Amino acid sequence: MPLPNFAGPSVSRDSTVTPQRKLKEETIVRPAGFTPTLSSMDVPRAGVAAKKRKRRVIIIAASALGLILATIAISRLKPAVPSVDRSTVWIDTVKRGPMVRQVRGLGTLVPEDIRWISVNAEGRVEKIIIWPGTHVEPDSVILELSSPELEQAAHDAELQATAAEAELTTLRATLQRELLDQEATTAKAKSDYQQAKMERETNDQLAKNGLIAELQYKTSKVKEAELANRNEIEEKRLNFAHDSIDPQLASKQAAVDQAKQLAKLKADQVEALHVRAGMSGVLQQLPVQIGQRVKVGDNLARVADPTKLKAQVKIAETQAKDIQIKQQAVIDTRNGTVKGHVTRVDPAVEQGTVTVDVAVDEALPKGARPDLSVDGTIELERLDNVVYVGRPAFGQENNTVGMFKLVNGTSNAVRTPVKLGKSSVNTIEILNGLEPGDQVILSDTSAWDAHERIRLN
Repeated sequence: MPLPNFAGPSVSRDSTVTPQRKLKEETIVRPAGFTPTLSSMDVPRAGVAAKKRKRRVIIIAASALGLILATIAISRLKPAVPSVDRSTVWIDTVKRGPMVRQVRGLGTLVPEDIRWISVNAEGRVEKIIIWPGTHVEPDSVILELSSPELEQAAHDAELQATAAEAELTTLRATLQRELLDQEATTAKAKSDYQQAKMERETNDQLAKNGLIAELQYKTSKVKEAELANRNEIEEKRLNFAHDSIDPQLASKQAAVDQAKQLAKLKADQVEALHVRAGMSGVLQQLPVQIGQRVKVGDNLARVADPTKLKAQVKIAETQAKDIQIKQQAVIDTRNGTVKGHVTRVDPAVEQGTVTVDVAVDEALPKGARPDLSVDGTIELERLDNVVYVGRPAFGQENNTVGMFKLVNGTSNAVRTPVKLGKSSVNTIEILNGLEPGDQVILSDTSAWDAHERIRLN
């Protein structure tokens, strides 16, 4: 009798054995004395584990290769093109034609005629008569100073001048008296000489006739010679007295003039304590207060003529190199514009700017006054038949910059190298890289420096 087959149905090893079935097989009850035969047991299959390992290796290698290929593909992908709102950028069209080169700067109106009034002696401010903003004339007294020391010095100088004049008068009288005395002495010497000469001539006649002693005759000749010599000396003294009067008076006159000049100087200093405007205009500044002590050279007031104003414009030092005298300019007072021309270019640079003086050729608009802020535009030159575009927010003249040029028929813009030429306030010359009709972005594109292309929405 054949034994019953308790092994159950045959199951392939390649099939998946679920936990439920495994549990069922383990719970099969075999009868007593049952001896399993070879035909009733699973036969092991050789090479199954090696195949599984090989298959796992292939799967892992394929996965790694796929990951490497995906990484390479991703690394070769171009970055996404950034999108920009068209309304946030400034777009301009390249043109061909005449271009006016200009430079612009801020400035102020200043008077052409300015007078700073300074003090010429130490003093104290006693009274302020005129305050800033008032029209003044040359003899208008602005303020009064006091200086007791200066007033005393002026009085002493006046006394010294008077004393010097008195000394000059005394010297003139003395010299005149001495001259008269010398004239009298000379006259007496001449008279004595004439008498001695006549006596000698008489003795000559007597001596010829032998009527006079020889000794007496010789004595008369000696006396004549002596008086002749004395007469000559006295005449020289008289001439010397005449010639010495003028130098002595001149020397004393110089001392008198010096004393008078000193007295006048002191008197003028005292008079200057009444500070006057010195010119017609408007009192602009009065940097002193009542009771303040001022020193020699201190500025007391500033007077200017408000009808003659000029503009002082500050131009960036990089743009001022082409400014020349007599170039045309336009001054905007924010209440109107006036034409002018350049009269002076400051040779020094101050805080990155150069000061340019512009004379006004027309009547200024109403409300123009000193220290009013203005805009000045100076015309450098006119260029004919050049390619130009609006001045970009980046890049200087005579440099090469990258500008985003719009692609025709698309919403894309690509970076294009552009060589710039001469620049103006609002335009700049294009030497290479763009053609008339091209549209470029003039706004600051530094945020997209890492991109060669952008999309405008």
